[in-house]
Amino acid sequence: MIRISTIFIAICMVLVAASLGLVLYSVAGISGTESAIVALTALTFLILYNAVSMRLRDRTDVGGQIADLSRGTADLARQVAEFGRRLAAIEGRIASSNSTNSDRIQSVVGEINELGGLVRQLAATVSTHEDLLAGGAPASAPAEKPDLKPDLDAPIDLIATADERPAAPPPLPVALRPAPPVQTANPVQTAGGRNQTQLLATLRNAIDENRVDIFLQPMVTLPQRKVRFYEAVTRVRDEREQLIAAEEFISIAEASGLIGRIDNMVMLRCVQVLRRLMVRNKDVGVFCNVAASTLGNSTTFAQCLDFLEANRALAPSLVLEFKQSTFRGLGPVETENLAALAQRGFRFSIDHVTDLRIEPRELADRGVRFIKVPASLLLDPKQTSTSDIHPSDLSDLLGRFGIDLIAERIEGERAVVDLLDYDVRFGQGFLFAPPRPLRPEGASATGGAAPNQAQDIQGSNGSASTNPGATSGAAPSQRITGNAALARRI
Repeated sequence: MIRISTIFIAICMVLVAASLGLVLYSVAGISGTESAIVALTALTFLILYNAVSMRLRDRTDVGGQIADLSRGTADLARQVAEFGRRLAAIEGRIASSNSTNSDRIQSVVGEINELGGLVRQLAATVSTHEDLLAGGAPASAPAEKPDLKPDLDAPIDLIATADERPAAPPPLPVALRPAPPVQTANPVQTAGGRNQTQLLATLRNAIDENRVDIFLQPMVTLPQRKVRFYEAVTRVRDEREQLIAAEEFISIAEASGLIGRIDNMVMLRCVQVLRRLMVRNKDVGVFCNVAASTLGNSTTFAQCLDFLEANRALAPSLVLEFKQSTFRGLGPVETENLAALAQRGFRFSIDHVTDLRIEPRELADRGVRFIKVPASLLLDPKQTSTSDIHPSDLSDLLGRFGIDLIAERIEGERAVVDLLDYDVRFGQGFLFAPPRPLRPEGASATGGAAPNQAQDIQGSNGSASTNPGATSGAAPSQRITGNAALARRI
């Protein structure tokens, strides 16, 4: 349909051409034929000019519309891709949830069946005991009634079952009555024959007398096996210069409030060791374990923060390590203190990982740059159904958020081969090297261990074989000092 503006323009062009011819005929004295020719020529020129201008304007409008349509199509494509990604993620979660629920249902069904068998066995046992007791078993012949002896594997005690009968049964024979519990002087024993009270006293004396050592265990790159980091493992020496492993005293130290002092001493030694290591290699790093109670104690944490602030230049190489349970149980105070450390440039690591339900984005936002997972957990086929991601894809997923995966507790070459298929970049374990003592300036980290004793220490269990002839007063010529000691020990 012709637009009104087009009709108006056409009428105007005809009027202009006719007016031009009329002016030429009446004013210039040109003949009528010539005036008509000039008028038609002017009309043709106007028509051509209008057509060209309209074509250019339409082309500009069409170009703008095409550009808008292209942008809209691109936005639509992005939205469709995003919807597709979300749908795939939802389907994956649904499949994983269904698999997990199926495994849990099977486990519950198995437990119910086992419980049913135990209940039937218990009912038969109770019925037998009631029949025997109702028949009046003679007290002088307990050996002829072997079924009356308490079953140590039964889920319910025989005496408790007899007491629950509605009618009072005859008294049990003396041979069938339960013996009183044996009282012991030290109900809870620890390694080395110490109870908790003795271990706590030993721990206090060790802290007061500066007998807290650190052992270093390397973390290597895979498959090159080049040392990249060291983990500081805490050991405590008692009065007889015997080492106590961390797993033996950590729980007691946390319960008694001594863990903050231990963390301060270990942190100081880690900084000293790191400065010595960086003299020869700038790319080396040290992992320093920090307890959850230290992170939540305002007084202890303030001391640690002041010390770390003074050594802020070492932040890229000093990694603070926390347990997975610590990160999952962060409160407002712990979260604020963790953020204060992250603001000063310190990086974090997570160890004692018990499952692979990991949120890498949340951990990366909190400053986590390393996650240590036991090799047995990574290679466990059951983790495929219980975790949100296949273990072989965990390293790639963590890498997208700037987190490195470290496989720890590696004890065999077979595990290394399997972990390489999982694209694990770092490894730690007894296969590469056990934790070993460090003796700066010719002595142990605390200045009290004998040289031969430090050499005889093997593994991370804190056991040591003491040489009777080795004393802390050995001649200086028999000791290796400075960086030479570091190179010898590590």
